[in-house]
Amino acid sequence: MDSFILHADLDAFFASVEMRDNPELKNKPVIIGADPKDGKGRGVVSTCSYEARKFGIHSAMPISKAYRLCPQGIYLQPNFEKYSQASKHVMSILSSYTDEFQQVGMDEAYLDVSDICKSFKDVEVLANRIKDDIKTQVGITCSIGASITKSIAKIASDENKPDGLCIVPPDKIKTFLSMKNITRIPGIGKKTKIFFYKKGINKIGDLIDFPLHKLMDLFGKSGKWIWKVINGLDKRKVKEFHEGRKSISKERTFYEDTKNFELILSKVEEINEKIHTKLLEKKMSYKTIALKIRFEDFQTFTRSRTIDYPICDKDKAIKIFLDLYKEFSNVDKKIRLIGIKFFNFERTSKIKQETIMKYINV
Repeated sequence: MDSFILHADLDAFFASVEMRDNPELKNKPVIIGADPKDGKGRGVVSTCSYEARKFGIHSAMPISKAYRLCPQGIYLQPNFEKYSQASKHVMSILSSYTDEFQQVGMDEAYLDVSDICKSFKDVEVLANRIKDDIKTQVGITCSIGASITKSIAKIASDENKPDGLCIVPPDKIKTFLSMKNITRIPGIGKKTKIFFYKKGINKIGDLIDFPLHKLMDLFGKSGKWIWKVINGLDKRKVKEFHEGRKSISKERTFYEDTKNFELILSKVEEINEKIHTKLLEKKMSYKTIALKIRFEDFQTFTRSRTIDYPICDKDKAIKIFLDLYKEFSNVDKKIRLIGIKFFNFERTSKIKQETIMKYINV
C-alpha cells in the first residue's frame, strides 16, 4: 500500500512573521538580513517577501547586491526569538496530526499521514485543514506538497507558492517531474548541475526513461538515488528525533470536531500507549502529567497533576487523565484537539528495573 507523505513549507517565513506583526508591510518588498548600509553592507539576505523576489532578490544573496536591485525595499534585521516562537507554534500544530512527524529546520517538516488518510482525496481535505489551522492560529501561510515519497512531496510543496497545495499521485509523478530543472532533485545543487548540463541533461524529463544501470554507469551511486526519486521509490521514512528532552507529549487533532467521548478516550489511550512504550524503552519515569484540550472555537486549556513519586504506569496515567478531563465534561462544545504530556522525569535505576522484572517472572 502506498504511503501518504506531506511536506509543509512555511512561505517566506521570517518575512511572513514580520508582515503578520506589522500589516503595513504587506504587499511590499521586505528583505530580512544584514543592514544594507546604503549598499555598502557586508552581510547576506536571510529571506525576503515574494514582492522582493520579483526584483531578483533571494536568500543568501549579498545584502549589497539586494540593495542595488531594490533600494526602495524595506530592510529589517532578523528577530530570531520571535521566529522561533512562531516555528514552535507551527510545529505543534503539524505534530498534532500524526506520530510520524519530522521537523527539518525552523520552517519545514514532513508528515506521514498514512494512518489517517485512505486516499489522496482524504489527503487534500487534511492538507487544507492543516493550512487553515496554521493561518488561523499563527497568522502566516504554508505551502504543502503531497505524494508517496518524501522527495516528491518536497518538490511539490514548491509548486504553487505561496499558500499553495500540490498533490502528486503515483501515476502523475513522471508527468509532474518531466519539465522541471534537474536541480529540483534533492542533492543536485548549483555545482553538481554543471556536470549534468555538460551531458545535455537539463530537465528531469531527460532522465525519466533511463534504466537504473545506465544512470549508475553515468553517475555512480548518485544515479541510483536519481532513479529512485523519479520512479517514486524513495523509501526514506518520516522520523521524529528526540534528544535531551525535558518532556514528552503528543497531541491529536481530530479529523472532525467531536463530542464523542468514546472516540476522545480511544485517542487518549492510543497516544498514552505509544508514549509509555517509549518511556519504558528509555527507562524513564515521570511525576507530572498534563492534559490539553482545544475546543471547536480554538479555546485551549491545560490541566496538570504532580504526584509524590515517579511512576511509569499507563493505567494510572489514564485514571489521572480522566480525572483532569472531568472538569470539561459539562462544556457544551465539540473538541478539536486532545493532547497529553509527561514531565519531571527521573531515570529508573538499573537495580529497580531488575527487581521489578524478577517479581514479574516469578
